[in-house]
Amino acid sequence: MAPVTDHCSFSSFSKCLTRHLNLSLQADFSSRVLRGRVALTVEVLEDKFSSLTLDTKDLKIFKVSANGQAAKFELGAQHGFKGSPLEITLPFELSRGQHVIVEVEYETSPSASALQWLSPAQTAGKKHPYLFSQCQATHCRTMVPCQDTPSVKHTYYAQVSVPKELIAVMSAVRDGQEADPTDSSRVIYRFRQPVPMPSYLIALVVGALESREIGPRSRVWSEKEHVDQAAFEFTETETMLKTAESLAGPYVWGQYDLLVLPPSFPYGGMENPCLTFVTPTLLAGDRSLSNVIAHEISHSWTGNLVTNKTWEHFWLNEGHTVYLERMIGRAMEGEQFRQFKAIGGLKELQEAVHQFGANNAATNLVVNLEGVNPDECFSCVPYEKGFALLYHLEELMGGPEVFMGFVKSYIQMFAYSSVTTEQWKDYLFTYFKDKVDILNKVDWNGWMHTPGMPPFKPQYDTTLADACNALAQRWTKAKDADLSGFSEADIKQLSSHQLIEFLALLLLQDPLPTSHVKRMQEVYKFNSINNSEIRCRWLRLCVKSEWEDAVPLALKMATEQGRMKFTRPLFRDVYNFAKFRDEAVKVFKEHRNEMHSVTAMLVAKDLKVDQSTGL
Repeated sequence: MAPVTDHCSFSSFSKCLTRHLNLSLQADFSSRVLRGRVALTVEVLEDKFSSLTLDTKDLKIFKVSANGQAAKFELGAQHGFKGSPLEITLPFELSRGQHVIVEVEYETSPSASALQWLSPAQTAGKKHPYLFSQCQATHCRTMVPCQDTPSVKHTYYAQVSVPKELIAVMSAVRDGQEADPTDSSRVIYRFRQPVPMPSYLIALVVGALESREIGPRSRVWSEKEHVDQAAFEFTETETMLKTAESLAGPYVWGQYDLLVLPPSFPYGGMENPCLTFVTPTLLAGDRSLSNVIAHEISHSWTGNLVTNKTWEHFWLNEGHTVYLERMIGRAMEGEQFRQFKAIGGLKELQEAVHQFGANNAATNLVVNLEGVNPDECFSCVPYEKGFALLYHLEELMGGPEVFMGFVKSYIQMFAYSSVTTEQWKDYLFTYFKDKVDILNKVDWNGWMHTPGMPPFKPQYDTTLADACNALAQRWTKAKDADLSGFSEADIKQLSSHQLIEFLALLLLQDPLPTSHVKRMQEVYKFNSINNSEIRCRWLRLCVKSEWEDAVPLALKMATEQGRMKFTRPLFRDVYNFAKFRDEAVKVFKEHRNEMHSVTAMLVAKDLKVDQSTGL
């Protein structure tokens, strides 16, 4: 097989592989930097080996050694999101199969894209600062010089020195703490991750954290202001873990903790091993909470245990994870619930394809990232187009039990390694060797390498969606004279999942007249609902209908939390309301420094704000 190229990495992973990282870091909140060293245990893959390249971005490199001997190094020119290659020349030659320990002393930049440093005012407690990392996809290199590619997996140990009033946690098993012998005002926390994993899953949080036990292998962490509510919300964690194990095989990571982050966290969740990060928007009575937790738990197998080899193949992580997440939902809530969630996912995919444009290559399942920052392609396409393909294959191969057998076997086959779409497809054909004639009829090019909606639209069971469709059609067809016929009884029997679907259906139609959304508020009182998934769709519907009273509420939601799923479309919709375009830009500029760097970059792009000058 041809060697894999990772367009997002400079590192020389065809010549050598990192097998282990040993991190020793100090968190300096006054300078907003991490400083310390990393020792990489590197396995050599070729004879006459005497140099290697690591990924870095915005790092100060002080010293490099190899097996304790000084090594020459040079930082190459900066290349946009890829950063600067760190070229290291060893003071000796090595042969294939040998190992070398390369140690780098360094310091991060205050603007490192992996790290968000929060002032006390940006936290719930308002007393102490807070630090969290987000390394996916290519940001680990701003925190650690490393082979920052999902092609490479390694174990890691870490020790982190922090002010003694704060606690550090990482994507690893906690391994004790001790007073910092060099500074009595600090404490050192130790961690070990014995399961090999890619660099993008290294994660660190430092803050005034508390935890509560929520299961035999789980704790929930957050600031004390939210910890009891979080413990109450996440009571189903162990049930979900056991359900996932029954479907996908043993959970290999030991601990499964959850950490509720401050509001600027840009994602719903992040599957860092041993310590899933989740958005605080889930605590606002959000019944999509179970979907997010099921999704992040599923990543323990698809994504963390079996990983996409490069970001072009991101759908392997996310499509399989959505499939497994919905199989957990099926086990816990029934097949109709899984079908209903799949219908909702298809709507999200339609909206994303509409947003990108149906001919945009970013809507391919397998994307080309040559010269492209993977963050700029982030959307629900790999999740929902990936799921749609797997569901299509499930129907062709004989149903959910049969296809889940394949998914479990695929996980066992490729556990602890990274794979490409080609390897996945080869294994699919091997596993279903008796059904190759059916597989050969699948439009593989249409699914993988063609933009837009999938070449085949699955027919899902609409039982739970029918009531949503009927109500949405009533509103779409209603004239002003019909508005008195709506009442709160319309939604009395609908679950929060169905309310989300009802609003999502309306968002796909032409905007309703302003009179309609005003009446909807009168009878359904959506403004008083805190569920973030409902609130975001409701406010978007109002803004699209040009109800001016909704604009300040939409901008408030867009800025009081930073989850991109909500923040980006809210800003976009206000921007597209011509009268408030300048207001959207003004509010964004006022709040951009509180936002996560990825969120700020993508909202700036959406609002056509020049990112170099801020104009």
